Amino acid sequence: MQRRKFITAGLLAGSAVLATACGKKEEKKPEAPAVQTKKSYEWRMVTTWPKNFPGLGTGANKLAQYITDASEGRLKVTVYGGGEVVPPLESFDAVSKGTAEMGHGAAYYWKGKSPATQFFAAVPFGLNAQETNAWIYSGGGQKLWDDLYAQFNLKPFLAGNTGVQMGGWFNREINSLDDMNGLKIRMPGLGGDVLTAIGAVANTLPGGEIFTSLQSGAIDATEWVGPYNDLAFGFYKVAKFYYYPGWHEPGTALEAFVNKQAYDALPADLQQIVTVACQAANNDMLAEFTAKNGDALATLVNEHNVQLKRFPDEVLKKLSTVSEEVVSDVASGDADAKKVYENFSAFRSKVSKWTTLSEVGFSEARDL
Repeated sequence: MQRRKFITAGLLAGSAVLATACGKKEEKKPEAPAVQTKKSYEWRMVTTWPKNFPGLGTGANKLAQYITDASEGRLKVTVYGGGEVVPPLESFDAVSKGTAEMGHGAAYYWKGKSPATQFFAAVPFGLNAQETNAWIYSGGGQKLWDDLYAQFNLKPFLAGNTGVQMGGWFNREINSLDDMNGLKIRMPGLGGDVLTAIGAVANTLPGGEIFTSLQSGAIDATEWVGPYNDLAFGFYKVAKFYYYPGWHEPGTALEAFVNKQAYDALPADLQQIVTVACQAANNDMLAEFTAKNGDALATLVNEHNVQLKRFPDEVLKKLSTVSEEVVSDVASGDADAKKVYENFSAFRSKVSKWTTLSEVGFSEARDL
């Protein structure tokens, strides 16, 4: 009897201890962590291109979409075509001042800000698209670009490439150097400087003004991009002579430029998303132009009776010689341009030997 009472008392005591222990364990159970709401950002991207223009304008759209989607909406980018917020050629200043957080264009439009900017778009007889990527990503070009644009409160990125462009649309044939004298042509950047040096009259016009200027006779010729874009602009309606090669823009880089305060304010993951999205957009644009230029050229020639012409060797040789002189003069007159030019030239000299051996060598063999 005593033994039974002892066992019962022990069980009751043990149950009490267990209940107490369980109660203490439940009291110490941590609460579920609070959901952390990450800050979101909204950016405006102003461009130099007409709204939704094939290749260039749509390339800006694609970049904005990449950033918005990859960030799951934490960084939403809205695109505005040239003239919607600011005039096309004022987008650089707008982003620099913070009117917009991001811009999309071509660096040679900003030569009035610094002549060094032109090296990051296109240099006559310079680098093709593949070589440009190599220079910026692996040849020291990005550091030089960052240092230059930091003076304007901007962070630059490669964001597209047209590949080798066409030489342009002309309302008369070019048979000799004499035919270039007095020619009124739309050509921006260093290419325009070269044409001016051989007697042409070069100017810079935004894309939306080219057709009417050529139609009215305000200009005699224009370069734009290549068959894909030129077909969309309808240049075949106002000029029939279409010249190649695009000596002035052998691989035109497009850029995204970001207000430095806006970029620095982003957390590291969103900065990385912007960087990788620009790389993806750069690759996508070159693929698009490469895929579509051939079909567009066939349409221009076969359906619109465009006369495809190659610049005479005499003209190309003169342009090459003068290009070296003009680019060297630009570099000698500005400390930033000189620094970029020296790096650019050294890289071009090195990489061109491999390009000739590999890419050109293969192309010649394939066409035998």
